[in-house]
Parts: sequence; C-alpha cells; structure tokens
Amino acid sequence: MGPAPVVPLLDTVATAVSDAIGRVRPHLAGPDPVVRRSDRADFQSNAVLPLAQQTGVPPTQLATELADELASRTGDSVIAEVVSSGPGFLNITATDAAIWAQLAARLHDPRLGVGTPAQGQRIIVDYSAPNVAKEMHVGHLRTTIIDDSLARILGFLGADVLRANHLGDWGTQFGMLIEYIDEHPEQRWHTDDIGTESTVSALDGLYKAARARFDTDPGFADRARTRVVALQSGDPHTVARWRDIVGESEKAFGAIYQRLGVLLTPDDYIGESFYNPMLADTTTELLDTAVAVDSDGAVVVLSEQVTGPDNTPAVLMVRKSDGGYGYDSTDLATIRYRITTLRPDRLLYVTDSRQALHFRLIFEAARRAGWLTDAVAVHHVSYGTILGPDGKPFKTRAGGTVRLMDLLDDAVAAARAVAAARAVVAEKNPDLPAEDLDAIAEQAGSGAVKYADLSTSRIKDYMFDTERMTAFNGNTGVYLQYAHARIRSILRKVGEPAHTHVDTSAELDTAERTLVLELNNYATVLTDINHTLEPHRLANYLYDLARAFTAFYDTCPVLTAPEPVCGNRIAACQLTARTLAHGLDLLGISAPARL
Repeated sequence: MGPAPVVPLLDTVATAVSDAIGRVRPHLAGPDPVVRRSDRADFQSNAVLPLAQQTGVPPTQLATELADELASRTGDSVIAEVVSSGPGFLNITATDAAIWAQLAARLHDPRLGVGTPAQGQRIIVDYSAPNVAKEMHVGHLRTTIIDDSLARILGFLGADVLRANHLGDWGTQFGMLIEYIDEHPEQRWHTDDIGTESTVSALDGLYKAARARFDTDPGFADRARTRVVALQSGDPHTVARWRDIVGESEKAFGAIYQRLGVLLTPDDYIGESFYNPMLADTTTELLDTAVAVDSDGAVVVLSEQVTGPDNTPAVLMVRKSDGGYGYDSTDLATIRYRITTLRPDRLLYVTDSRQALHFRLIFEAARRAGWLTDAVAVHHVSYGTILGPDGKPFKTRAGGTVRLMDLLDDAVAAARAVAAARAVVAEKNPDLPAEDLDAIAEQAGSGAVKYADLSTSRIKDYMFDTERMTAFNGNTGVYLQYAHARIRSILRKVGEPAHTHVDTSAELDTAERTLVLELNNYATVLTDINHTLEPHRLANYLYDLARAFTAFYDTCPVLTAPEPVCGNRIAACQLTARTLAHGLDLLGISAPARL
C-alpha cells in the first residue's frame, strides 16, 4: 500500500466546523458544514442559516456562537481566525503553518496527496467506436477524448478500468465491399501499397463505388447478397478478406489515436462481430422473460417508461421480421455480456446527446431482464456538438464531414505558425531546427484540440476555432503548456534540488497563499470528477492554477529571495509544475519541459 492521502485543508476545516456545531448545539451534531473556498477569506461556511431555521435561533446569534467556539480552539495550528459575516456566514482563515504543511505533504507524496476513492471498482468505458473501412471524422473526436480522459482519471483514482472500443465491423455493407474488391483486384488499398494515402479513405472510396454498382447492377447486387451469406456462414476466403479489411482499418485508427495521445490499443478493440454469436441467445432470453414480445413477425421490447409522440410505447427492435439483427440487437447483447461476464461496478457509454433515448431504452430493457441490477451503476455520458465558425455543426466548405486527421493537421499547422512567430518576436531560438519546431507544433496542436473540447462542459456545444485554441493567452491548452515550460525553466536555473525543505514557520505572502491553497484543491477536484464524470472541472482547475502561479511569480521573487523564503517558493514552483504536468496527463495532453 502507498502512503495515506493528504487530507485537504478544506476537509480539515469542514471537520472543525462540524465538531463546533455539535458542541454548541449537540442535537444538531453531524450536519454538512457547507465549507467552500472564498474570496473573502481562505474558506467560508454557509451552514449557519439552514441550522438557524431549524432551531429558531437568530442566524447572527448562532454564527457568533460558532465563531467564538472555533476561535477558542485556534491553538490547534489549523484555524487562525473566524469572523461572522452577514446573516449566517463564517469567514475562516487558516494558519500559515497549516498551509505550508499542506505544500510540503503534497510535494513529498508521489501521488501529490491524492487518494484512491475508486479502489476496488471495475469500470468499463465504451468510447470512440469508429466504423471499419470508413474515415474517422469530427464526430468521433468528443467520444474519443472525453472518455479517454475519464479512463485516465478513474484509473488514477484506483479503479480497474476496461476500455472498450466498439468497432462497427459487421453488416451487409461488407458483403458489397468484399465482392467489389474481389472483382477489382487491381484496386490498391493496403497500407504497403498506397503510400501516404489513408487506408480507410481508399476503402471508403471502394465502398462508395460498390454501393453505386449495387444500386444499378442487379447481377452485382445478387452476388453481394450471396457474399453477405458467405461471411455470416464463415466461408474461409470471405472471412479472410473481411479480417484483412478490419486489420488495415485498425492500423489507420491507431495512427489517429497515436496523434491524439489516447490510450486505446488493439487489445481494446471489440467489434460488433464479437457479439454476433450472442444475438440469438439474447433474443431468446428476452422472449422467455417476457421482456420482448412478437410484433408482426419481429421481436421488440415495448418500453414501460417512454412513449412516443402518438402516446404509444417507444420500441427497441430486437430482431427484424426478416430474421435480421440491427443496432438495438447488438447493444442489448453487449450490455448483457458486459454485466454477466465482465461483472463491472460501473458502465460508461460516451456518445452524443442525440442517443440519450436509445440508451435509456437499452438500460430499461437490461433492468427488466435482470441483467442490470442496483449493484451496477450505468451512465450515458452524453456530450454536445462541435460547431463551425458559422455556429452550425462543423462541416467542410463543400458541406461534407470533416476528417479527424485533417482537423488535427489544421490545428498543428496553426500551432506551428504561432510557435514560430513567438520564437522570432521574442528573439528566442530564432534558428530553432525545423524538427524541433515540428515536435512542439504537434504537441501544442494536438493538445489545443483536446483542451478546447475538455475545457468545455461536455453537455454543451462549442465552436472549433484553431486560431483561438492555439493562442498563448487565455484558457487554452497552449497557455497551460507554456506555463508548465516556464516553471521548468525557473527550476533549471536553480538546479532543481531532489528534496526541498519547506519551512512551515515562514509568513505567507498573499499571492503565495492563493497559489498554495489552489494546489491544495487538486485532490478535491479529481474526487468530484469520480462522481460527476465531467473532465472540464480538471481543465478549468488547471487554468486557475496557472493563473495563480502567474500572479505569484509576478509579485514574489523566487531566485533572489532570502532563505527560508527562497526554498519555500522553489517548493511552490516544483509542486505547481508537477501538478500541471500530472493534470494535463490525466487530460491526455503532453506537458513539454520547453516550449
């Protein structure tokens, strides 16, 4: 076992307030002390007003009693001052020693003082889910990076995280594509044959040609249908061709995942084909439990919770009247398999908000079938839409879907231009080798795309603007990367010591106080995300931390300060750099030491 987590100062103060309430009013023992960070003091407790309403005691009287009780115990070296403010507020100032002690404890902890509240939980995260033989596009961006960040955070908090990339690798379209490829052996689509062209782009073009021929050539349409039957029945040649298409597509997906810096690997790819053998048994079980019923030859689940516009139950199509299976069928088999075989404690499905109804129906059916019980928490982690400069869903100028690789290229190009201009203007590294500038641009561009998404509440739409997201100023990933690199530059100048002593008897400057209290909030932010599944909380925390450091550095000299102030400020720089780098890594964003 690792070291015990550092108890956040906010929690210590909250406990002190709660204990004081119990001493002043024993019958009210154990309430939420409602302690928050404050811009009027270090912390503020808002518990007095609701407690006063319960007891009939005037709020000002109860606040004064609590303030006096807390003030009588300020010798515990945590609370320095308590002031009653307004009708029922307590403004609480911590001691300088307690704040410095927090800095020291987190600095010397390899986990930065963060505990493992998700320890013992098995969590399955379902995300990305591109379609085989098709380009990944802008619609895959949010699912891929939001849940990759959640997987990183939950894993750091102690969970056993299983990543599931639910590839679209099955269906009638593969019969068309395989038949067309067999009839046109001159077409090149393998990675080794097409150079820099995207494999999935080539396959997508072949599929479109196959589709056009299917619609106009009855003979080809018949052969394509026969090929579908051959694939479903396991014909060796057809299956081998299908596996080849899947393998080449996975290479293309992997190239994008590598550029995005997400943790998905081929071991996490579980295509729709994996669940195909389970569809019949899933259907039978739903029928046997009367969750599903026959409807004109089809098998459906009629919702008991959701009705459509005509006031009839919403429907899940378990099996079509022709005996075929579709999207609903596969998702039902998937949740059945995951719960009964993988036995998770939590299931996260990260898809756009337009699929909310679909997953509500899937979860309802799973509960009625007895697969989903109270022992398993299931979440549809929904998100909004990426918009273009015109405020409409992001499209190419021709109105088509934006390829994800093109989107990354545009962001990297913008970051490269900004980095080059900044280097020349600042007269720093004007002759920076092109390969170094390219590496910086790739890190900054990819980070900019991810941060622009992750810093926005996932349920909201946001506008994709490469110029804004690659700016060195404002709430951008590049600003945070630059802040980290700036601190690393300071530490290089002092020859960053391996172990920095923090003198807890030193007085705190106002900017020092703000910075250290912000650092102290890191564990609280991560623990909140364990419950809210909102990574924008971490992104915005890191931005606030970077701003607090800027204010600190502007008013508190580090290199020229006398001891013990210099040592304490170096420690603050070290912890800030480590927290920024660690937080960015949890968002899947690199933190270069130089930028």
